[in-house]
Amino acid sequence: MTARPLAGQIPRRRFIRISAAAAGLALLSPVGTGTAAPGEQLRVWRGVALGADAMLQINHSDPAEADRLIAACLAEVERQERIFSLYRPDSDICRLNRDGYLGAPPLELVEVLGQSQQFSRLTGGAFDPTVQPLWDLYAAHFSSPGADPAGPPASAVRAALERVGHDAIALDGNSIRLTRPGMSITLNGIAQGYVTDRVVALLRARGIERSLVDMGEIRAIGSRPSGSAWIIGLADPADSEISHRRIALENRAISTSGGYGTEFDPAGRFNHIFDPATGGTSWRRRSVSVVAPASVTADALSTAFCLMPANATQRIVSDLGLTAYLAEKDGSWLTQTA
Repeated sequence: MTARPLAGQIPRRRFIRISAAAAGLALLSPVGTGTAAPGEQLRVWRGVALGADAMLQINHSDPAEADRLIAACLAEVERQERIFSLYRPDSDICRLNRDGYLGAPPLELVEVLGQSQQFSRLTGGAFDPTVQPLWDLYAAHFSSPGADPAGPPASAVRAALERVGHDAIALDGNSIRLTRPGMSITLNGIAQGYVTDRVVALLRARGIERSLVDMGEIRAIGSRPSGSAWIIGLADPADSEISHRRIALENRAISTSGGYGTEFDPAGRFNHIFDPATGGTSWRRRSVSVVAPASVTADALSTAFCLMPANATQRIVSDLGLTAYLAEKDGSWLTQTA
């Protein structure tokens, strides 16, 4: 599973592009300029959320109300970051990792950990929120002068793996406990999807029927104001300027994961998607994109699918009614549908 900073020093490279979308109007952030497409009542904000490029395209007849909705969305993102950020020492996840125990945890953290355990079981352990010790090991190894390009010693990997295991999280409504000494968790393979879904729920509760939310993962509410689908350009992981295909999105979410997002070494042999079974990093394919009804599903499974054989991913795609685009190492693409 992936272990990457949610809001830290290493930016997440993203290879999903929004095609035929507004360039972004700086409403509440100095990041980005531009306007919506002609004839569409879209208020567009562009900036950074959860350590990734972010965009909101809000369809509303009243620009002032659209601005208020955007402000509410960003306030919700900030609130969620206080729970999930690994770069805020006062965040709930950092307190859990530091102490191994968290009493009276926020509902959101309990919910995401519960979902993480479900995805762990669904993927046969490929998705595992407890791989943070592997991130710490590889980051420390490759930041050391004269680091062995072959990676950390096998003995160090084995020692880190002793602190990995999704079944070692004791979870109930009143507390969260990490039952193995030295354990730590990361929710960076699922939290952006979860937060995207929370923003979508906020907008829908306020009557929004056509908008696009991108909080590191992309989810469409209905269609564009014109009635056509939102068009997402799926870029080739080898060259972000080349679109592999255009995907029409309505009331669906899409997420892409791949080892290229954060590579530890210049040769690109080691990356941020960790195999909790071996302690190694993803090698099977260049990237995976998953289209699902909710961003949390697309986010978690796009990560796990980077580690799983195609017959195993196809079973999940079929069972859940998904679409997956697998960029294989030889440059070919495999599309899986239900």
